[in-house]
Amino acid sequence: MKSLPTPAERLIVALDFSDVNEARKCVDELDGIVSFYKVGLELFTSASRGFLEELRQRKYQIFLDLKMHDVDETIRRAVANVAAIGVDFLTIHGNSATLKAACLGKVDQKLKLLAVPLLSSWNETDLQELFLVGPTEDFIPKFDNLDDYVFWRADQAISQGCDGLIASGEYVKKLRKRFDEKVLLISPGIRPTGSSTNEHKRSLTPGTAIQDGANYVVVGRPIRDAANRKEVAQRIIEDIATVTLPP
Repeated sequence: MKSLPTPAERLIVALDFSDVNEARKCVDELDGIVSFYKVGLELFTSASRGFLEELRQRKYQIFLDLKMHDVDETIRRAVANVAAIGVDFLTIHGNSATLKAACLGKVDQKLKLLAVPLLSSWNETDLQELFLVGPTEDFIPKFDNLDDYVFWRADQAISQGCDGLIASGEYVKKLRKRFDEKVLLISPGIRPTGSSTNEHKRSLTPGTAIQDGANYVVVGRPIRDAANRKEVAQRIIEDIATVTLPP
């Protein structure tokens, strides 16, 4: 039986750097405390595959956050390439066909595919601009409210075979209630008490996110910009450890 992640293993640190040397410095500073790192579009376009392989050689887990969205065959082949590297998590962002193609490309069951129902920087106003959510005087929306849209996207992703969802703010609790524990929930935009939420329109503290049902939390700037990164990471882990943890 696989053991549950420890509080430290539930923390994913976002390496939001353009310079691979700065990212490497951050990893070195957190060595011994953090074992899971997120590489997003900014760092990936700078460091690319070589840095991912370096993290893998150092026995770290990797969350590749690219929100892949492309032609179905391209997605299938790209996901297969990511699986071959040994990445643990990968984000997909698209319609049913895109999600299905991604799942077909997942030749390694170790790789967990995560769908993004709604970016943490978006809210109902952003979807109104896309004529998806209403009501307004100018159009008849496809969805009555933000919840309907998020649930539709989430149901679509899980039905196509995705392993989990990116969930922020109140949607952690709502999506955990909707899905059983087999569905992974990863919560981005996490901010320790007193930290700025920046552009994130839905944000939780680390402990609250875990208590609401998140399996993992993603923390970027509060650790990246700290004078003592290790100290901040340790406080976040301690916050996670104070709550009842989901599997």
